[in-house]
Order: sequence, then structure tokens, then C-alpha cells
Amino acid sequence: MTNALLRGIHWIKDFTPNLDCLLSQTMESKTVMFSALFLVWFTLVNGSPAYLEVGKLTKATNVSWSSYNFKTILTWGPKPVNYTYTVEFSRVGRDKGRNPHCIRSSETECDLTNELELKGVYSADVLSESPLGSSDYVEPPYTRSKTFCPYNDTIIGRPEFKLKVNENKKIVLIIQDPITALHKDGRSLNIRDVFKKNLKYKIAYNKAGSTGKKILIVDESKAEFNSLDEDQSYCFSVAAYIPSRKGDKRVGEWSLPKCSPQEHKTLIEEYGLAVIGGAALIILASVIAVIVLIVVRCKQARRQTSMAKETVV
Repeated sequence: MTNALLRGIHWIKDFTPNLDCLLSQTMESKTVMFSALFLVWFTLVNGSPAYLEVGKLTKATNVSWSSYNFKTILTWGPKPVNYTYTVEFSRVGRDKGRNPHCIRSSETECDLTNELELKGVYSADVLSESPLGSSDYVEPPYTRSKTFCPYNDTIIGRPEFKLKVNENKKIVLIIQDPITALHKDGRSLNIRDVFKKNLKYKIAYNKAGSTGKKILIVDESKAEFNSLDEDQSYCFSVAAYIPSRKGDKRVGEWSLPKCSPQEHKTLIEEYGLAVIGGAALIILASVIAVIVLIVVRCKQARRQTSMAKETVV
């Protein structure tokens, strides 16, 4: 009897922890089940928390590319309030990429100058996200840009140029290739480095004060004008010209006009020695003729005066 009682006591001691564990697991299961049922009920009635969070976000508007001399920035609006923007860009047919400075940002622009290949065709998505990030199960609202290719779409800025007159008195125009935002081997690249032989220049020129313009297209960054009137002032404007582009993107910004000084010739250069000598002789002969005529008239007057006096006497 005593042995049976002792075995019973030991069995109760061994079973008590298992009972506690069983009861604990049962309570945890009921709690999890209750939470799950409450979440399902809340979702059916009010929508999921992730959905509610996304519903508060505003999609980006006016997503557009702005690129000047290959400085390329993606811009959009509006300014976010209680949410952020993330930019994803991708080349057609390739995986999406992100700029670390444009993830969960409160800015409305993203500099992608160093992220894009020159001749690649890109599109970009601007995602509206909670500051804490987005759910893996709910896609945040986003707006997609139009496609953009740096090589074909960036605006080429106005070039600078100088006017010189060579030893043959011909006007020479020297163009300075605009500098871009691109770098290679520690130096800035100009548009000649980028476009190479595909770069040409359009030169518009006219006589100072005239409205009629002529256009000259040159392959190099230098042009000499051999058929201009030497005694006239001419005004010039220059723009980069990329024939491989389409439409109005072929021509860059026009430079400010510059005019050559009007040459002031001496009388000898203007008329020549023969003409000037002949004119001088004519003038001299006229002066002599006038003097002779005056002398003759004076003598005649004296003679008439003398004859009048003799008649009176």
C-alpha cells in the first residue's frame, strides 16, 4: 500500500509540469486564434492596416526628365506630407535600380546623372511610401515617367565663340565646345568628347542692321569666311547641331550674337592714288582759274576807273 501510494505521488509530480505546459499551450493557441479571428473581422469591416496606410498616400504628379549638358534630374510633385518618395529607374529590358539618395526621401527631385548610360533608354517610377517602408504584400502607389535617352534628349547649351581677323583680312570664328556634367579619367568631358564626329555647328550670320540671315554648317569648331565684304560689319550666332537626333532636338541653344568691327579705310585705300591725284589736280585747277578770274576782273575795274577820271578832266 505504501509503495502504491509513493508511486502515485511520483506520477502526480511528473504529470504536473506536463499539465502546466499543456494548459499553457492551450491558452496560447486560443489567444493566437482569437487574434487571427479579430484581424479577419477587422479587415472585412475596415480593410487591412497596410491597405489603410497605402490609402493615405498621394501619387506623384508631373514626373518628368530635366537634362542640360547631360546633367540629368528627375522631378515631380507634390511636396510629401507624412509620407516619402522612392525612385526606381530601369533601362528597357533590364532590372530596376535605385539611387541611395532617392529612397524614402522628402525631396521632389532625384539626380540620376551618374546612374545612366549615354545611349540607354530609361523610364523611372516614383513610389509613394510610408516613412517606415512599404508592405511586401501591398504595392505602393507610383507614377511612371516617359522614356528618356541622355544621348538623344539632353539639351545642349549655348556655346561661346570668338571672332578674329586673319592676315588676309578674313573673319575667323573659333567655337568653344560646351562642357558637360560627365567625367572620365578625372577630367570633365565636352560635347565633342561625347558626340565626336556626329557633332556639327550651325552658324547664322548677317550684315549688321540687316534682317536677312544665312546659315553655314561646319564639321569643326572653327570657320573662316572668305566671301564677306571687307568694309562691312557682320553679326554671328552659333548652335550645336546633332544630325542623328530627331526634330527640334537636333539643334542646341543658340549663342548670344557677336558682331565684327566695321573696318574704316583711309582715303587712299578707299579710292586709290589715281583718283585722289586726279581730284587734287581738278581742285588745284579750279583754284587757279578762280584766282586768274579775280585778277582779270580787278584789272578791268581799275582800267574803267582810270578812263572815267580822264573823261571828267
